[in-house]
Amino acid sequence: MTTLVLERTFAAPVSLVFDFVTRRENLLNWWGPEGMHVPEDELDFSATGPWHSVMMNAEGKRFKVSGQVTKVKAPNLVAFTWGWHDETDARGHESHVMIEISETDNGQSKLVLSHQDLVDEESKTNHNMGWTSSLRKLERLLA
Repeated sequence: MTTLVLERTFAAPVSLVFDFVTRRENLLNWWGPEGMHVPEDELDFSATGPWHSVMMNAEGKRFKVSGQVTKVKAPNLVAFTWGWHDETDARGHESHVMIEISETDNGQSKLVLSHQDLVDEESKTNHNMGWTSSLRKLERLLA
């Protein structure tokens, strides 16, 4: 198993970054890589419980992922499980995502996203591309 860790700094208060990471109306603005949209979702990371989303690319290909929100400590931490579904809607390998948000010395917000228990380096590379693209969208929203 392998782990992906990404860090970003935003010129926004911790509470605002946390809202963008946990509240559906904000998540839908940056969830999924660039060029994707989310036609179906149950995205609420503000409380523990189930979640899922379907991301769709420009060609209409669907990518379903689901899990459980396992921990929420406002305004600094949210953790959830992650599992992709195949074309028959069977859920595959489960990995774990944790997003930590803290205030920097100069009053900005530092976001650390760790995606653990990825099956191999290829999975890590693919998730790195997806999360990096999604975080670019979040960066634009918080700029």
